Amino acid sequence: MNTPEHSQLGKPSAYIDQYDASLLFPLPRQPKRAELGLGEQPPFFGADLWTAFELSWLNLRGKPQVALAHVTIPCETPNIIESKSFKLYLNSFNNARFADAGEVQARLRADLSEAAWRGSAQGATVGVQLLLPEMFDRQQVHEFDGISLDRLDVECTHYQPAPELLRADASLPAVTETLTSNLLKSNCLVTGQPDWGSVQIRYTGAKIDEEGLLQYIVSFRNHNEFHEQCVERIFMDIWRRCAPLKLSVYARYTRRGGLDINPLRTSHPQALPGNIRNARQ
Repeated sequence: MNTPEHSQLGKPSAYIDQYDASLLFPLPRQPKRAELGLGEQPPFFGADLWTAFELSWLNLRGKPQVALAHVTIPCETPNIIESKSFKLYLNSFNNARFADAGEVQARLRADLSEAAWRGSAQGATVGVQLLLPEMFDRQQVHEFDGISLDRLDVECTHYQPAPELLRADASLPAVTETLTSNLLKSNCLVTGQPDWGSVQIRYTGAKIDEEGLLQYIVSFRNHNEFHEQCVERIFMDIWRRCAPLKLSVYARYTRRGGLDINPLRTSHPQALPGNIRNARQ
């Protein structure tokens, strides 16, 4: 079984510029989910929405081509894809020749699907959309909708996840709210490098104490965990401590190495949000 320590994270790496799908390094989701007390069927749906800003290849005449890629990896896949390996894999397209963007898209879809579902008898296609240069000026920048928790003047003393800060008043009527914060920060599980993010929390249920929720989000500041795992931890802590009827947690992290990762976890099936970056991305 692959582990983060076996990946290329924190190690010198050769940059291969000829197509090589073997560079992708899948990591199983289950060990971290087991830490949260989750079995094979977690109580959420969702996906990891990736944006690749540095994608290039050669056409059959050797002329460089560029594109953005939006990649959607369902959270039901048994594996995440370690982000440095994803970057190295994308770099392997740099001097490889393809007939057209459609061939590149098909290769990405096949390789990423195989890595995400590796070790499983099940399988479904990972979503891949290429945005060519004529579409670049249509890309939007938009901040999360909702009530900003960052307006609150709170004292913060916890910098490791502190779910005990979460509380909801079940004596009051249920509410439906969307709350946001730009103060999410965690660190890479292996290298300790900072990961900066914004988070949107939508819920229906007993009103969640806003000050405690903001302090809880800040408590991830010195925590070492991958993006996908942090969002699942946030979801499960709110789900267990506040017992909402419905819940979704969506985080957008700033890019590193030309990639951003934006996990969504939701208690109920819903359409995925558009992969629209915020200003810090």
